[in-house]
Amino acid sequence: MKPLPSFRLALSLAAALAALTSSPAQAVGRLTDIQVVDRDSGETLTVYRHLGEHWVAGRPGARYAVSVRNATPGRVLGVVSVDGVNVISGETAAWQQTGYVLSPWQQHAITGWRKSDAEVAAFHFTASSASYAERTGRPAHVGVIGVAVFREKPLPPPPPAVVPWPSLREQSGAQNRSSAADAAAETQAESEAPRERAESLAARRMAPAAPAPRLGTGHGAREDAPITHTTFERRSDRPDEVIRIRYDSRENLIAMGIIPTQAVPPRPNPFPGAVPPGYAPDPELMVPRLP
Repeated sequence: MKPLPSFRLALSLAAALAALTSSPAQAVGRLTDIQVVDRDSGETLTVYRHLGEHWVAGRPGARYAVSVRNATPGRVLGVVSVDGVNVISGETAAWQQTGYVLSPWQQHAITGWRKSDAEVAAFHFTASSASYAERTGRPAHVGVIGVAVFREKPLPPPPPAVVPWPSLREQSGAQNRSSAADAAAETQAESEAPRERAESLAARRMAPAAPAPRLGTGHGAREDAPITHTTFERRSDRPDEVIRIRYDSRENLIAMGIIPTQAVPPRPNPFPGAVPPGYAPDPELMVPRLP
C-alpha cells in the first residue's frame, strides 16, 4: 500500500478535525464537564454549537438535572445559575455568591432550586411565562444555564525546621562518634522531615425568534437532596472558567437553524399548469381512425 502524499494526508486530517468540531457533544467545559440530563427519560441532552453558543433541546414538562463533574485533581467551587438565578440562594446570580464544592473528579447532579439542606424544588422545562425567574420578576435571562468555576487557593508551604546551633561541648562529643553512625543519623533525619511535612499537609487537606413560546425552568415538586457544608477559599475573585449553555424546545432550535433537519422539502414547480410539449408518438400507441 502506497503512503498518501503529504497534501492528501493534510486534507484528510483537516476533514477529520472539521467533522469532530461540527459534531454534537454531550458535555461542555475544561475544568469541569457540564451536562444537562432529562431525568424522566434518562437521556443526556445533546449539545449543539451554533455561532459560538452551546444549545440543548429541552422537552416541555420534563424534569432535568445539571450534572457537574470536577475534571481536576483539586477541589473546585461551582456557582450555578439557571435563568440568571442562583440555584442555591435564589438571588439574581453573581460570581461571588455561594455554590457547590466538588472534590477531585467528583460528579454531582443538581436537580432543583435548593430549599434547605435536605430538599430542592425540582427543575422542569416549562413555558417561560411559568418559569421561576419570571414568576419572581426576573424574566430577562430565561433560557440559560451558567456555571462559574473557581479553583481553591493552595495551602501555604510548611515553615522551615529550626535546628539549634550545637554548643562547643556537643560539637566535641559529636567528633568522637563514628562516621558510620553520623551517616545513619543524617539519613534518618532526612527521611523523617519530608514524612512529617507530608503528614501535616494531609491533615490540613482533610479538614473540613421562535415558532413556539420559549422554554424556561419551573419551580417543581419538593425532592430529597441532602447536602453538607464546608469551607472553601477561592484562588481568585474572578472565576477560572465560565460555562454557558442555552436551551429551548427542539421545535424552536430547528426553526432557528441550530438543529439541522434531515428532511428535504419538495421542490415547487413555477409553472404547474403548463402543458408539456407534444412529439410524434410511436405507431403502436396511435389510435386507428375509422374510414
